Amino acid sequence: MSRLDILAAQSPVDFDFDVVSCSPSSGFARSYSEKLLANAIVNGLLSSVQAHDNAVISRQRESDGPADDDVTVPGLPPLLRGHPDIHLRNGVMHASHLAASGESDAEKAFFVADLSYVFRQHERWDKNLPEIEPFYAIKCNPDPYVLRLLAAVGAGFDCASIGEISRVLELGVDSSRIIFANPCKATSFIRNSAKAGVDMMTFDNTDELYKIARVHPGAKLVVRILTDDSKSLCRLGLKFGAPLVTVPGLLTKARELKLDVIGVSFHVGSGCFDSLAYADAVERARSVFEMGREAGYAFSLLDVGGGFEDVTFEATASILMDAINRYFPDRRGIRIIAEPGRYYVSRAFSLAANVIARRAPPALDASPQDLDVDPEQPSVMYYINDGVYGSFNCILFDHQVPQPYVLSLNGSFHVPASVPLRPCSVWGPTCDSIDCVCPVTQLPDALQVGDWLAFENMGAYTVCAASQFNGFEVSNVIYTTGGGAGAAEVRRILKKALEDC
Repeated sequence: MSRLDILAAQSPVDFDFDVVSCSPSSGFARSYSEKLLANAIVNGLLSSVQAHDNAVISRQRESDGPADDDVTVPGLPPLLRGHPDIHLRNGVMHASHLAASGESDAEKAFFVADLSYVFRQHERWDKNLPEIEPFYAIKCNPDPYVLRLLAAVGAGFDCASIGEISRVLELGVDSSRIIFANPCKATSFIRNSAKAGVDMMTFDNTDELYKIARVHPGAKLVVRILTDDSKSLCRLGLKFGAPLVTVPGLLTKARELKLDVIGVSFHVGSGCFDSLAYADAVERARSVFEMGREAGYAFSLLDVGGGFEDVTFEATASILMDAINRYFPDRRGIRIIAEPGRYYVSRAFSLAANVIARRAPPALDASPQDLDVDPEQPSVMYYINDGVYGSFNCILFDHQVPQPYVLSLNGSFHVPASVPLRPCSVWGPTCDSIDCVCPVTQLPDALQVGDWLAFENMGAYTVCAASQFNGFEVSNVIYTTGGGAGAAEVRRILKKALEDC
């Protein structure tokens, strides 16, 4: 993992182009002294920003806790302080310092993760859904700091494999806080979950019941039912979920096999944008509780799954609780859990990527103001050092449409609002033509090789599925406890968790 250093102002950026015109030097040569002057001006801007950021971090340290609340987790990168924007800028300056020293892959893309955001999301959950225990879906982002923080605040975990179960148990989480929420599991995984003491698991078919009866007869089973997920980004019902008409037969078979079915689960789909889907699913779950009673079971668990979106969370929570109150007015003896994933982490992570190449028509570089541009067609192609085989796999697998903003332009973090924008495309670094991050987006045509773009909302289904195709390494993460509410509390929680281990 990359360690962030605070750099001295030593003109780390070497510009070989006309800073004033924001275009490559052409037409007449710049003298060596002029280039030195340009570098001094630009790096003066960087240094002033850096000095400001360092002062902000210093003030933050004074306001949000003593120095002895620093957290050091063996084997993990340092946990820093301050607003994530500060660390995006510091990361860029750190990269320029490495480039100046000739280090390979110095300009590597990187994430900045704000753990205080994850903590605030947990507080928000407790405020709006106090009766529902969150079991974080770690497939969304199994980041070690995120898992440690959520374990420390008492969250449960939704695991889909024995590997995910092992990660959680290594943190000291009790097995009762884990649900093996994969309805179709390898027999060896079921056997090993029994050895690990993880009993709660889902099923939606008869074959699964036979496997469980053979290798984990003491399991606490949860029947996964099919719901309407047509209003979600990822329709999980295409793969999982027992239609209601099949549930009585499944429960009868479970009784024959002397298996203990304790409740019902559903999932309205990942990234649900219709909150009413939860109300319909709760109604279906109520009918399955009745089916369980007729089969001789007294269900004690309702798992309302995932799909929670940040922007619609309060509305979804209200609709969900209204449905629970309507269909489960007497909840004595019923434990209610959920499986949120992206809700916790999507906005907690930002990504900075370096512009490693640029393609533009010669006429654009010569006389950009005279070029007639089709607003629907990109006139400039920018290539960055992360793509769909890396962190932007969310485009292919999670139906996301990431949009960049300019982090640095010609060596400056100040990007004037007056800078003209043109339709551009953004591409990843691999040799595959499918590696397109943005087919069309509005960016300055003055961006040059060495400038940086940033992307927000990059915490869900990104780094967890990144590959090293073409030999490109997965982007590292810089961690901060943030610069606002919750920063000191996050460090206190993590430090206490370390002491209790």
